[in-house]
Amino acid sequence: MSAAHGSPRVRAQVAVLAGDGIGPEVTAQGVRVLRAVAESYGHIFEMEPALVGGAAIDATGSPLPPETLSLCQRADAVLFGAIGGPKWGPSAKVRPEQGLLALRKGLGLFANLRPVAVNPLLAASSPLKPELLEGVDLVVVRELTGGLYFGEKRRDAVSAFDACVYTVPEIERVVRAAARLAQGRRKRLMSVDKANVLETSRLWRETADRVVKTEFPDVALEHQLVDSCAMLLVRRPADFDVIVTENMFGDILTDEASVLAGSIGLLPSASLGDGQRGLYEPIHGSAPDIAGKGIANPYGTILSAAMLLRHSLGLAPEAAVVEAAVARALEQGALTADLTRDQPVGTEEAGTAVIHALKRLAG
Repeated sequence: MSAAHGSPRVRAQVAVLAGDGIGPEVTAQGVRVLRAVAESYGHIFEMEPALVGGAAIDATGSPLPPETLSLCQRADAVLFGAIGGPKWGPSAKVRPEQGLLALRKGLGLFANLRPVAVNPLLAASSPLKPELLEGVDLVVVRELTGGLYFGEKRRDAVSAFDACVYTVPEIERVVRAAARLAQGRRKRLMSVDKANVLETSRLWRETADRVVKTEFPDVALEHQLVDSCAMLLVRRPADFDVIVTENMFGDILTDEASVLAGSIGLLPSASLGDGQRGLYEPIHGSAPDIAGKGIANPYGTILSAAMLLRHSLGLAPEAAVVEAAVARALEQGALTADLTRDQPVGTEEAGTAVIHALKRLAG
């Protein structure tokens, strides 16, 4: 399909931060798919690689070199792989994860969108009963720049201290982002906290109430404690539409929700701020145990590239085609080792299957 049949021609710069472990392998497939989209629809995507995480520590001593941050600040979007590994463990003074946190902060990315939908063909890959997975289609919106991960930290020989701090403006902006998303879906928003124990959660609940009731009266808001939400995610996952929550709770809940889809390797994410620039990455880790074997699942990265097209480049039709191409590749049996034990395909084969499907769909 030419640009005349879809979106107007777009020229965009995409920073490609492959990172560590399987990051370079899966990111390569995301880049291939973006190039196929550009070729099929007449767009121009300039892909510029840069170091981040452990690879950047080894090369420069920093998990986020200044030139990497500068590139990302100039780019229209960032495609991110994965970071970390045993070489840079928790006891290290400089850790790969510090690079990702600094990048989110440096780009002003405060809302992490993690969609979870179940492909019926893969329901058997989930540990949940197939009947529980019917109709599962939810999005978790996780606050990214506050809470325990960014609070003051202290430690001595006998104790440790981590501060959890949230301000009203921080809560307001992520709740607004989630409520706007809910308006375009089923108009149901669940705010998750621990208001029976934590003062930050009580502030969170009060602020969410005010924002939704005054600014989004068409959205039905429900509150849920994080422990009961974790239980409901596996008991009644189809009941959820949009979930909004703070940084650490969101981190934990989205990893739990990944089992609904059958594999964490299938799930994408988008980290967004006030503008169109965003960072797009699969939610899985660097999986150093399978790095270099060519067997990693690239679908989460490819679907992250689809989110990049939709949210940062305004190319919703092209994003939908990429998502349909992934579904078709799965239907045709291009299943990686995390999805099947019966003749799994490799990382590159899966990417090729998506590209072939994309070209047929694009016409």
